Amino acid sequence: MGIKTALPAAELGLYSLVLSGALAYAGRGLLEASQDGAHRKAFRESVRPGWEYIGRKMDVADFEWVMWFTSFRNVIIFALSGHVLFAKLCTMVAPQLRSWMYAVYGALAVLGTMGPWYLLLLLGHCVSLYVASLLGQPWLCLGLGLASLASFKLDPLISWQSGFVTGTFDLQEVLFHGGSGFTVLRCTSFALESCAHPDRRYSLADLLKYNFYLPFFFFGPIMTFDRFHTQMSQVEPVRREGELWRIRAQAGLSVVAVMAVDIFFHFFYILTIPNDLKFANRLPDSALAGLAYSNLVYDWVKAAVLFGVVNTVARLDHLDPPQPPKCITALYVFAETHFDRGINDWLCKYVYDHIGGEHSEVIPELGATVATFAITTLWLGPCDIVYLWSFLNCFGLNFELWVQKLAELGPLAQIEASLSEQMSRRVRALFGAMNFWAIIMYNLVSLNSLEFTELVARRLLLKGFPQTTLAILFVTYCGVQLVKERERTLALEEEQKQDKEKPE
Repeated sequence: MGIKTALPAAELGLYSLVLSGALAYAGRGLLEASQDGAHRKAFRESVRPGWEYIGRKMDVADFEWVMWFTSFRNVIIFALSGHVLFAKLCTMVAPQLRSWMYAVYGALAVLGTMGPWYLLLLLGHCVSLYVASLLGQPWLCLGLGLASLASFKLDPLISWQSGFVTGTFDLQEVLFHGGSGFTVLRCTSFALESCAHPDRRYSLADLLKYNFYLPFFFFGPIMTFDRFHTQMSQVEPVRREGELWRIRAQAGLSVVAVMAVDIFFHFFYILTIPNDLKFANRLPDSALAGLAYSNLVYDWVKAAVLFGVVNTVARLDHLDPPQPPKCITALYVFAETHFDRGINDWLCKYVYDHIGGEHSEVIPELGATVATFAITTLWLGPCDIVYLWSFLNCFGLNFELWVQKLAELGPLAQIEASLSEQMSRRVRALFGAMNFWAIIMYNLVSLNSLEFTELVARRLLLKGFPQTTLAILFVTYCGVQLVKERERTLALEEEQKQDKEKPE
């Protein structure tokens, strides 16, 4: 009720004014804090010289981001540019062999980067899961896939297998875990699809072409085997009208995002400040809330840039890869919260939806979420912080269903039925605002630190109650209403589009 209901324009205008003012006020506090702390002793390691001509230093606390766009920038550009040129040549000369050419180029890139023994190690995992797929038992394929994944996440096998990498370089550990983990997920997807469609008789060559597609190899996103195989098997793929323009636009947005992050880090030290809890504790409540929120936004931007670059290359190859994750600003339900859409699709298809069904019953949903987050814990690497993160998000997902079931009971359902549709939307947005901050706090645990999360919770919920708590809740409520209005507009546009496409 109230989902598709419009609110008065004046009310939405007020929400926009409140939200923009609050963000500006919090941003000002963060900017002043970054300027005050730029020369602190605790900041020396992660705040380095940046734009020296105007005296600005830069937050370099995220070593992955720094490596991608400094020492490894040319390597990444060279590898992906080579793939694009190679792919274009193959499409022109022998389009029927393009999947083979992609696999050969990807295998050679892995060979040159990580060494021959690492390549043989991954081939061993591919062959083992291919053999399991021949037996046609899904439980065996999934079990072997999880065992293979565990061998890359738990000692002593992880230490033994990491020794297969040739040489030593800065991103070695990142590339090792990325290439190994995604290889296992891809091989497991292949095995499970083989069991689901025994009549299609997929070969080992199909698996190798799927696994060694270079743009997806190290960092994802992961496409399930059925989607990849169907799209890659098209001998003469045809682009939709305007597709090349959209690819250029996506590439341009990725470049703009990289530049925006670079500019942002010269003025806001959002990754360094949380590491100095004594300094962070001196921030105003509004700036502290903005700091917690901006940490999650940055993680989304980082994922969006990474997947945006990779997806641009994949779309040039006539693939339709998983889209970047939904922006944290637009999230107010746990069911839509994920930072990697490819892994989310993989987990939903093979675990979550398989166990949970329609996700409308409490017990099956509990079993589905526990199984899903157990595998997610293994994927992220079991440790205390990951255990806590998994528990909190598993609880949040189930709690949403419990509240939904409670709201469907007679008394509460009658109360909502007595409300107007606009008031129903306002009440739901209030719960969405509380859920929004639960999502931020639960994910801040893993994206930053438990100590910083405790500091934010103590300041905003305990020490700042009721003024700060209610003020932040109201600002968030305004944001949720604006997001709901955007969703309502998009839904109406989609309905109008479908109505036009219906034959008269």
